[in-house]
Amino acid sequence: MGFLTYYGRRATLCVAVVFASLRLLHAGTAAAEPIAPTVSPAAMAEYKQKLEEYTHIRDKYEKEAAAYWNAIAEKRRTRLVKRASGQPIAPDDYVLAQPPVYSGPERPVDPSAPQAPPPGRSYVPVVGDFLQSAAEHFKFVPERPKSEIEFKRAYVRVATASGLTKEQIVRIYGFEAGGSGTYDVQAGLEYPRPGAQAISTALGYNQLLNTNSVELLAEHGDQFIKILKARAETLEGESRTALERKIEILHSMVKFCRTVSDSWSEHERLANSPKGLGIHALNLDIDIGPLLQTQKLLDSVAFARAKGFSRILTAAELEMMNLTGDGNGFDMVTMPLELRDKVPTANFFQPLGLRRNPVAIHYNVVSKLIAVTDSKMDQESNLPGAKDLAAAF
Repeated sequence: MGFLTYYGRRATLCVAVVFASLRLLHAGTAAAEPIAPTVSPAAMAEYKQKLEEYTHIRDKYEKEAAAYWNAIAEKRRTRLVKRASGQPIAPDDYVLAQPPVYSGPERPVDPSAPQAPPPGRSYVPVVGDFLQSAAEHFKFVPERPKSEIEFKRAYVRVATASGLTKEQIVRIYGFEAGGSGTYDVQAGLEYPRPGAQAISTALGYNQLLNTNSVELLAEHGDQFIKILKARAETLEGESRTALERKIEILHSMVKFCRTVSDSWSEHERLANSPKGLGIHALNLDIDIGPLLQTQKLLDSVAFARAKGFSRILTAAELEMMNLTGDGNGFDMVTMPLELRDKVPTANFFQPLGLRRNPVAIHYNVVSKLIAVTDSKMDQESNLPGAKDLAAAF
């Protein structure tokens, strides 16, 4: 499993087509209503007492947590204002306490309530779904590489031409793709095993989500088309015709991705639609996949440069921007070194985001999180896939 898969970065997705099929499958079949069990007065009295105790303890925790996260948000706003005006950042500009942790009892189960079955796991689309959607809605079939090393070489050409360093490229690949991940590796399916299921749509060397693919195409599609047109000018015959046809399809995909406003929530909605799933298949194409995978990293580099950050980001620093978002990641990497041992990682997450990141919870100050990221990169960069990528330079 890739290390960012362990971070549990993103929410899983549902596909409308699947649920429509299930509804058809079960049409006309009436589900039996659950029957409420018979409960003794003593059992109900015990439940009500436990519920009262739970509610008292939980309410106290929720108030503490709300105050903590409100302080996190307020400090973040303060730092943004200070940076914009060129003021130095001080320890008081961060919340230096760790977030409160609920340690009370679990909510008791109402013994009189009908016992419903536990909810099933939401279906996460996989490569086959992306390919089917691309073929159905865009008449697009990605040009797959003849070998893994062919894709690695194509990726290296694009990434180095864009200004990324070998250290950034290889170490982030090792970190994201587990050191041996293929160009079509998906989170949760890194290793063949019985019953394996995808845990997110994260795909490829830099584990792009389907929402990333839509957003990158909406924001950089014209640039990708320009690059491919220049490449087509160097070709002749069937090769040129095939690439020009691919450019036409890419143009229609870009147009589709721009049918909503340029926001993550709107791009996410579009990416999860039956048609939008097909955009993610671009990552599997030998010409377009490297452009998408590279651009995700370039956006973070450009963000740092726009903020006046002149030196080259280390791979671990670049990964912090990838993990927590450019704004929060930049906040971390520009933090004075003497503060990194003191500032909790909670300062750079939303509450739900932190709960989904066990590594950020365990390595709970900035220096520890960056150090464990570097250590994991050291380890994964020595695996065969990372060594092959390094040899492609």
